[in-house]
Amino acid sequence: MKKDRITTTTKAAETIKTDLLVYFAVEAKGKMPACDAAVEPQVKKAFELKDFSGKAAEQILFYPPPGSNISALRVLVLGTGPVNKEKETGAALDMLREAGGEVAKVCASVKAKDVAVCLPTSKHLSPAISDPELSAGALAEGIILGDYRFEKYKESTKKKTDYPGLGAIEFVCKDDPDIVCQGIEKAKNSAFAACTARDMANEPGNHWTSADFAVYAKQLAAQTGLGYRCLEKKEMEQMGMGGILAVNQGSYVPARMVVLEYLPENRTETILLVGKGLTFDSGGISIKPSEGMQEMKYDMCGGAAVMCAMQAVALDKPDVGVVAIVPATDNMPGSRAIHPGDIITHYNGVTSEVINTDAEGRLILADALAWGIETFEPTCVLDAATLTGAVIIGLGHHYTGLVSNNDALVKAVEAAGNLAGEPVWRLPLNKNYEKQIESKVADIKNTGGKPAGTITAAAYLSNFVGKTPWAHLDIAGTAWDFTKKAYIPKGPSGTATRTFINLVRNWKTGKVK
Repeated sequence: MKKDRITTTTKAAETIKTDLLVYFAVEAKGKMPACDAAVEPQVKKAFELKDFSGKAAEQILFYPPPGSNISALRVLVLGTGPVNKEKETGAALDMLREAGGEVAKVCASVKAKDVAVCLPTSKHLSPAISDPELSAGALAEGIILGDYRFEKYKESTKKKTDYPGLGAIEFVCKDDPDIVCQGIEKAKNSAFAACTARDMANEPGNHWTSADFAVYAKQLAAQTGLGYRCLEKKEMEQMGMGGILAVNQGSYVPARMVVLEYLPENRTETILLVGKGLTFDSGGISIKPSEGMQEMKYDMCGGAAVMCAMQAVALDKPDVGVVAIVPATDNMPGSRAIHPGDIITHYNGVTSEVINTDAEGRLILADALAWGIETFEPTCVLDAATLTGAVIIGLGHHYTGLVSNNDALVKAVEAAGNLAGEPVWRLPLNKNYEKQIESKVADIKNTGGKPAGTITAAAYLSNFVGKTPWAHLDIAGTAWDFTKKAYIPKGPSGTATRTFINLVRNWKTGKVK
């Protein structure tokens, strides 16, 4: 779907010629659902028959008879659940986002080429989301994210009858149209960024390498005016980036450190985003089991999140500076691959004993963090990585693990994640965990054993951020197989992309010290 095919209008919904016209009905416990007057007769009848109460995902689908004043081929009334009673903004927005995802599902089932969506008015929503910019944005995000599909490599199996997705979306608004347009525009920027991150993650390891990260970044910079640079292997060797170079030793594809910069002249603060760009992870010499290894193409989801967040940043043009760094390589057991027991030296001079070559993400992030902080002197730094299986054991696929050295930054990330429907859960970090990664032959070692694996991985990274406010997001459990939602497909979710975008959009100078 193209961005310019997503529009808003104030004209009467019944006059719009479209494949599907959508209205929403809000559950009202024991009472008839609140809905638009245009569909009250149908909703009332269905409610009286106890066929419809406005619960989330409940549907009334009907076909206007000949001579009807409705121009659409089909009309859908979709339940949102009790969104008017929800007091927590993030939860209320996610209910609307899920409703948008359900709209996309219905469009797919009836093979609708276009859809017109009547936005619920503020009187039908809770005070937490009565701002039409927020509510319209959440619904738009849900539809765009729910319409996502990755069929690039379907050739002989792709039939002409297969549904290609929506071609156009028109939002019908009765509230302030200018504010609604702002919400829709922001939603387009964030949702398409997340979809691009999903595309990257869906690409197979032989089609997405460190070179592809560099190509994407260079093209985005050329299109939007972002700054671009890419540290190649020789430059990293000269700079002493022993972590990323060690991981790359067994590969025939050179490592790269890909950088995108949004640095407005009037900025007073800069946010640094670092994303793990492991384009395929075999585990190296500490090789992974073969079962499920095909999913290790997803090990670059952190890198995808920060790169694609910059796609929205470039369009939003915030006052705060934002820099994204992706250390990119794969991890292969080639003849020159790093061995367990080897000792490496990172960019900042910290030496590390490599106990397990499958704990490689922290090695490449360490160099990126140390170099990025020294180079850009950011107000704060955040990293996102599919770093540990331990976070899935601890939090399942429902929360992103969060470790940080700064309480104020934690609150900002929590708020951004809640608004995006991507909740985070903070884990502790103190000297007890740092002791687990002490080495007898080097400054640190790259694993601390099975206990608290997510935290000890973060403890490793803490050696490379100094006193800079820092937050580490372990997205191993949420980058794919995320909590089942109508707007999240099976496979990669694009998680952290919209969290970072929300963080930047809602950043306030002096928030983090």
